[in-house]
Amino acid sequence: MVTTPEPAPGEGPVRPVSVSLHEGTIAALKARTGKRGMSAYVEALIQRQLERDRLRELIDDAEGEHGPVDQAAVEAKRAILRGGTAGSVDAA
Repeated sequence: MVTTPEPAPGEGPVRPVSVSLHEGTIAALKARTGKRGMSAYVEALIQRQLERDRLRELIDDAEGEHGPVDQAAVEAKRAILRGGTAGSVDAA
């Protein structure tokens, strides 16, 4: 018997589900997306959160194997990414 794998996030057929949201959240969502864009917006948010959850799990696994991240090294890399040099201080 051949089994098909579960679809990955963003794949497979679309089907309706019911979720409960606060009225203010719904109003803000409708204002941002219009009534017809809500599903796509929520789908994108959920996919992004799933990616963040998987990234957190990966970081936790790596820290479990290699120890905690060196915050000074992280800040040095951030400075480089922001266009500064390692050890520079942001003016903002």
